[in-house]
Amino acid sequence: MTRKNSLFLLIFITLLTACTNDPLDVDASAIKVDISFVDVNEVIMKADSVELIKNHTDFKKDITNIYAYLIGYCMEIGEVSDTTFYNGIKEFRADTTIQKLNGYINKLFDDKKELETNITDGFKHLRYHLPACKVPTNIAYMNTLFRSGVFCTEEEIGIGLQQYLGPENEVIKMLDGQFYFDWMKKRFDVMYLERDVLTGWIETHCVEQEDGDLAEQMIRWGKILYLTEAAYPDKADHLILRYTKDELAWALENEFAYWEYLVDQDLLFKVNEQTTRNMLGDGPFTSGLPDKEGPDRLGQFIGWRMVHMYMEKNDVSVEKMIELPYNSILQEYEIE
Repeated sequence: MTRKNSLFLLIFITLLTACTNDPLDVDASAIKVDISFVDVNEVIMKADSVELIKNHTDFKKDITNIYAYLIGYCMEIGEVSDTTFYNGIKEFRADTTIQKLNGYINKLFDDKKELETNITDGFKHLRYHLPACKVPTNIAYMNTLFRSGVFCTEEEIGIGLQQYLGPENEVIKMLDGQFYFDWMKKRFDVMYLERDVLTGWIETHCVEQEDGDLAEQMIRWGKILYLTEAAYPDKADHLILRYTKDELAWALENEFAYWEYLVDQDLLFKVNEQTTRNMLGDGPFTSGLPDKEGPDRLGQFIGWRMVHMYMEKNDVSVEKMIELPYNSILQEYEIE
């Protein structure tokens, strides 16, 4: 090989490496996290009186806040005597709808090994990028009676398994349409479970809350979603965004039109609670737009696109990006 050819080969390899330099393509296998998984729902539904009271005592000590949320807010039993607690559990178990719901939970989540491995791996990746961000000590499987899918406290995460049974599930279809709209039921899908766990924790513990204008809060959500992607770099983008494939395709196709609307309406730098809720909140579509086409949370989507564009243009670590002021990220955003 001539010196000239060698030089061309070196340049080609250098360019190829530069083009494939993905900050999310990391090996986190050596990262240590210590997370305990506990199936509270199984204890609630199956334990005999002695085992139930023993676990009740242990749960109050070991998973204090998440357990208080379950028995106090979701099950409405609360801090009562052991006898009263046991009687409350017996009534809970005797409910035929609860029995049917629990049967579906047991069937879908019969083996949780893969789920636990994937969640643990997600937190390993998160800690790789953000060593200072804590991880949960305990993750509890629960039946929250549709009060929540994922609920985070300072040290714990509760997963309401009933929220992931799928829109075609018999019990999901029976939910009162006055409180659980069709668009909500369509999202009760297990494919979002792992994503929800990491996103919920990241939102609560890893990215500071912002009370500023819409642009600032959009970029905050962009950081949250980018960190979720960092935790699960192999997951499809539509899962990271909690969209369907078609919803993501629509958002990408209409990205410029949506951005143009935000600019034309002078919405980006307004501090308005209703506007923020419209652009970032869950719903059948993104409220406040001229039409009702496309998915909800388009403000989150744009924030995610902004962060992606910044990371593509700049050689910066994920940890450094989280600390950047939103203006630095906003200035890099261009739609081709």
